[in-house]
Amino acid sequence: MVNPAFFQATGVSKVYPGKLQSGVKSIDISIQQGKITAIIGESGSGKSTLLRLLFGLLTPDAGLIEFKGERVWGPDEKLIPGHDSMKMVTQHTDDLNLFAKVWDNVAILMPNTNLQAKQEQTEKLLRQLNMLHLADKRVSELSGGEKQRVAIARALITKPEVLLLDEPFNQVDTTFRDGLQQDIRRVVKETGLTVIIVSHDPAEVLSMADELVVIKSGHVLEMGVPKDVYNQPKNLYTALLLSHCNVLTDKDIQKLNITTNEKQIVIYPEWIKPVDSSGDWIVEEILFKGAYEEVHVANAETRVHFVNFNLGAFEEGSRINVNVKTYLAY
Repeated sequence: MVNPAFFQATGVSKVYPGKLQSGVKSIDISIQQGKITAIIGESGSGKSTLLRLLFGLLTPDAGLIEFKGERVWGPDEKLIPGHDSMKMVTQHTDDLNLFAKVWDNVAILMPNTNLQAKQEQTEKLLRQLNMLHLADKRVSELSGGEKQRVAIARALITKPEVLLLDEPFNQVDTTFRDGLQQDIRRVVKETGLTVIIVSHDPAEVLSMADELVVIKSGHVLEMGVPKDVYNQPKNLYTALLLSHCNVLTDKDIQKLNITTNEKQIVIYPEWIKPVDSSGDWIVEEILFKGAYEEVHVANAETRVHFVNFNLGAFEEGSRINVNVKTYLAY
């Protein structure tokens, strides 16, 4: 007997009527247990709709969603929407008690039948999420990122099998976001938690996810390991989503001395190597990015940009040559 998949959607559709139809259409997706799956796509692509369908907050128009071999019921069939073995956290933290302490916001979700276990589990979770120093602070005193961390702690304290995150880092600054992502990855490794995260910013999830699912206009375009999807995207949409890349056509391709019959190619900024010598490319603009520079160069009407880690090597107005390491054809 074949064991059922851990969590999957088969032929799932949910379409919102209107002049511009939105939602998801004929989605097939399988979620790996104990892994982090990131669903990415531009705004309006159907990411959040898919997440809400998986959790059981929406009833699909067609198709089937199964968790451990059993159907996930939607609000049309279940009095209290949402699967009992899952928790969902959004970018909003409206369910937090602003006037209570962080400890109380988390501990209140544990039963009082074993007070010692309640104390130990609350402390352990706050420690896992690097929040123990915030335990006695009122939620109203916290930053947006810290409130988001409390919301995630509240979701995890009841030990769900699946944690769903809908744009959880929108209001979190970069430094705080990186730490929170590392903490979530550590919890996944330590507990076997399954995480499904929705994001419109792939930079948030490239280093965090075990698998990427790319959605466009309600359809799954491709999925795979982040490194593979980034280096070999099957669609131009994916390449544009994952990188601030250069898209070149016939005339532009010739300027880079690339021999190909392709009508359109994509070059990631890191695939262009500058040569510090007089050439046909004029440095138009240099944008300081901290550890590197983003250099924009032009050859007549053709323009490309590349990353330069040798800070200060070029000056605006100077002439250089560029070499292309590799490219993608579409």
